[in-house]
Amino acid sequence: MKLSAAVQQGLWVGLATGLYGISFGALSVAAGLDVAQTCALSLLMFTGGSQFAFIGVIGGGGTGIAAWSAASLLGVRNGVYGMRTKAMLQPKTAWIPAMAQLTIDESMAVSSAQGEIAEQKRGFWAAGLAVYGFWNACTLLGALAGDAIGDLQAWGLDGAAVAAFVGLLWPHLKGRDPVVIAVAAAAVTIATVPFVPPGVPILIAGTVSVLLWWWRR
Repeated sequence: MKLSAAVQQGLWVGLATGLYGISFGALSVAAGLDVAQTCALSLLMFTGGSQFAFIGVIGGGGTGIAAWSAASLLGVRNGVYGMRTKAMLQPKTAWIPAMAQLTIDESMAVSSAQGEIAEQKRGFWAAGLAVYGFWNACTLLGALAGDAIGDLQAWGLDGAAVAAFVGLLWPHLKGRDPVVIAVAAAAVTIATVPFVPPGVPILIAGTVSVLLWWWRR
């Protein structure tokens, strides 16, 4: 049986993003968490930016409250995604808790990239479940491998996730306005990355995108 375009996109995005979980697993153990605690973060928190912020604070000697606060701040965007996803997909009440757990950058991006409601739903579930599975499996692998992995940046795992997002975005850059907004968001992201915690640049870029869209309209 041939998979729909949305499902294929979701699986590829899940694989590309999930591989980066190796980096999180290794860094988490290096920050002082054990394997079980590291895996629990991915299973329960399941939002990359917040997880990296959490272990960053812990690794730097911060308290649990400080780490939780930093992670919660970066998780705000998922709440915004949740409202958008509920309005877009109109799920049954029984499915909302499961969808809330899977509402992340990737599932929202794949779902929003589709033109039909049926494909939007398939894209959401395919990306959400794929990322969840690959991310948790790779977290465990990274936590167990630890220093044996070597230089994490040399593997280019973060680049794989970026490439997946660019692939989703590219077909939608038709017309002047989408290109202008995309370029502005990219510029803002690059400019803010060195100065703010992981995950915050996407919030800033998203705000700039909305303001530009509103101004153009």
